[in-house]
Amino acid sequence: MHITEIQAFALSSPIDPPQERHFHGGTRRLLKRDVVLVVVETASGLRGAATAGATSSSMREYFEGDSQGTFADVLENEVADALEGAVVEDIIDAHELIEETSLSDRLITKAISSINVALYDIRGKELGTPVYELLHDQYEDPPEPTTELPLYASSGMYMDPEGFAEQAGLVEEAGFFGYKYRPGIGPDADRQTIDLVSEALNKTEMMLDSHTWWKLEDSYEEDTVDAIVTYAHENGAYWVEEPVAPDNYSGYTRLAETGAALAGGESEQSPEGLLSLGKTGAVDFLQGDVRHHRGFTGCQRAVEFCRGRDVEFVPHNFGTWLGLLANAHLVAAAPEVSLVEYPIFENDPLVDASGDPGMYQFDLAFDLVKGQPSMQNGQLTVPDDPGLGVEIDLDVVEEYPFIEGPWTEFHYNRQ
Repeated sequence: MHITEIQAFALSSPIDPPQERHFHGGTRRLLKRDVVLVVVETASGLRGAATAGATSSSMREYFEGDSQGTFADVLENEVADALEGAVVEDIIDAHELIEETSLSDRLITKAISSINVALYDIRGKELGTPVYELLHDQYEDPPEPTTELPLYASSGMYMDPEGFAEQAGLVEEAGFFGYKYRPGIGPDADRQTIDLVSEALNKTEMMLDSHTWWKLEDSYEEDTVDAIVTYAHENGAYWVEEPVAPDNYSGYTRLAETGAALAGGESEQSPEGLLSLGKTGAVDFLQGDVRHHRGFTGCQRAVEFCRGRDVEFVPHNFGTWLGLLANAHLVAAAPEVSLVEYPIFENDPLVDASGDPGMYQFDLAFDLVKGQPSMQNGQLTVPDDPGLGVEIDLDVVEEYPFIEGPWTEFHYNRQ
């Protein structure tokens, strides 16, 4: 493919009014959600799209002083200079051109992630085939692609225990495989939440995304975290996600001895980091993301590592419907992979329940694409149209102008 133009748009979806969520030791203030939309065009007039940037739980919203807005500038300048005019036979040839720039390793990884997804979108359109078929052909002796995928709902952020339980009931009503919530409201309240959520759920699995614990400085000591993880395990938790800081591999290993299933990986800075975490043997679920880990190509390395081992690849996905579908194509193609994360935001038109289990406002998540994904009773049907099977609505460029500053803030109480 002959790349002729690369465009990158920094967009912001305001949370209006801003929300404050109280956790044990402080307050989290939610102001907006940012998205960097990348659009790649070829000489044949085909266009591929992807989202880029940082949304992992490590809150790396800035890259060496650069905001999401200036990261879009990086894509339109250094990355565009490297790729525009190039004829790319293999998609990884574009990776090599980006690696030849003077960008930092982190920026190179983030840039490759988005370009990889966009180029796969184009390649699928060139060949008239969905991306999952392109990916499926790259595995050795793979089973047939699976395009009907169960979803687990990612919701629940710093509420009272009764609020978590009510939300869990709505998620189960909507048919999701699992309900993932964010604890961190205090050791006793966290235990009460485990009690109430496990009682509220019958068929739906309970998952804890506990990254707040390691952000709370000294509020949760090691023994406290160990005890809560053990308690969650005893009450049937499907997994406990990021219970310690991303680089604390010894902490993962220690907690694995409780018998609890652990998940992690979204905050790893590279595909090599994903593999390093997997090799500890401490995690049962390895969470790569095509938007963070060098696209489909980087995540396929983690999928291959998990294949035949007692660790399951489950992609991290906490953004727009475009990011959802990109990760879903990876899952549809990959052997021994089936589960996809579905973040529920306020007024989600695909969630059928008697109440709203959304976390907070993120209208751009839905408006970025034309139409809607096919989802029913907590199950996603991966589109079989060429490429990613979805078209971008570029009207969002005018409707969601970028707002400088962080999207979320953690304010800690001090003695």
